[in-house]
Amino acid sequence: MQSNAALEYDYSVAKLFTYTTILFGFLGMLIGTLIAAQLAFPELNYLLGEYGTFSRLRPVHTTVVIYGFTLSGIWATFYYLAQRVLKVSMAESKFIMFMGKFHFWLYFVGALIATVTLLLGITQNKEYAQYEWPIDLVIVVIWVTWGIVMFALIGIRREKALYISMWYFIACFLGVAMLYLFNNMAVPTYFTSGGVGSVLHSVSMYSGTNDALVQWWWGHNAVAFVFTVPIVGMIYYFLPKESGQAVYSYKLSLLSFWGLMFVYLWAGSHHLLWSTVPDWMQTMGSVFSVVLILPSWGSAINMLLTMKGEWNQLTENPLIKFMVLASTFYMLSTLEGPIQAIKSVNAIAHFTDWIPGHVHDGVLGWVAFMIMAGLFHMAPRIFRREIYSKKLVEAQFWLQTTAVVLYFTSMWIAGITQGMMWRAVDEYGNLMYSFIDTVTVLHPYYAIRALAGVLYVTGFVMFAYNMIKTMSSSRALSEEPQFRSPMA
Repeated sequence: MQSNAALEYDYSVAKLFTYTTILFGFLGMLIGTLIAAQLAFPELNYLLGEYGTFSRLRPVHTTVVIYGFTLSGIWATFYYLAQRVLKVSMAESKFIMFMGKFHFWLYFVGALIATVTLLLGITQNKEYAQYEWPIDLVIVVIWVTWGIVMFALIGIRREKALYISMWYFIACFLGVAMLYLFNNMAVPTYFTSGGVGSVLHSVSMYSGTNDALVQWWWGHNAVAFVFTVPIVGMIYYFLPKESGQAVYSYKLSLLSFWGLMFVYLWAGSHHLLWSTVPDWMQTMGSVFSVVLILPSWGSAINMLLTMKGEWNQLTENPLIKFMVLASTFYMLSTLEGPIQAIKSVNAIAHFTDWIPGHVHDGVLGWVAFMIMAGLFHMAPRIFRREIYSKKLVEAQFWLQTTAVVLYFTSMWIAGITQGMMWRAVDEYGNLMYSFIDTVTVLHPYYAIRALAGVLYVTGFVMFAYNMIKTMSSSRALSEEPQFRSPMA
């Protein structure tokens, strides 16, 4: 065993996941921009035959962004920070190193095959759980492999106390493992219909309302345990490391953690308001959603207060800008979601564009900002080179911030307009507007959303270029920076 002083962390797996974060981020966001443009300009649906239609590309967009870009970013940062907070190197164990690389390659090949199946229209048609059962089995192996690596590293750690970031990564692993298994219980139709059905097609083991409940128990907690929990774990590590400031309150971090764990799990039924789900269950989803503001804001406020007395760093360090604005978007998104879960508000918001406006406020402003900031922080330390261009990071920040604001404001206006027009009646109680009337009115807002997508993808290309130049041709560093990441 090496001593702490001589410990050399091995970042080979972190680097591999960094590459896929950049690749899947670009592909997922590019497809998202295309389908946003298709809603504004429907003729774009006919570019690539059936494979270029909105209905084929939309699940590809959501799954590549969630399980491609976001999961790659989670794993890239995990394989970096876990070694450091546990004071152990992956290179110390051949088994852990093998499992880490096996994790990456099984994931990468599996992700490519899974994406092709969606393009071919092979899907079980469940939100955030599109993949058919053979892909689900591969996903289980990938997930268990990550768990083995995580708990093996924890098992050989030198640091006795588990830093709060590790708590969040453990919660991500356990939460997704439990919920994904329950939601994807399915039976292949080939085996239930005397060989008539397809081997690749399956039907859920649940039916009707029960299927909807289990689906949104998973669906909302995919947001909880992929988009929220590990990203909070990231910011608890990267903001103190980049700013040189201690976390404002460790007690608050623990309180927020357990609050998220107990409350988030039961908010999923707010996706099923005004449906056949029992009324008490709808009410429970609304109540838990509103209570969810407390632990969510607890984490975000903890991060903002970490910068207390050091706000000058916002003007000097663009990575701090990304992280602080990510926390701010997290606060905004976790206030907006509970408001939408109030029954009277949901009566207007349900099925409107206000919902994707809320989701993208969180994904583009919170999740993506935090992942990009984390990778920028890691780059000088894993590639031993300074960040290629500070000016490019600044330009990317302002371009993507503009894009996020354009996106969610256009969708707020579009969604509330939709909700009001759908509910409007004349003095005889007849609907005043047809569905196509709302589509016509919303066209300018759809065009603004498409423009926001173009701006955001442009910013992501700037991020990718900056990262690639950092890896390949930036000035070499003789020693690892302690806090602030050096930039040219």
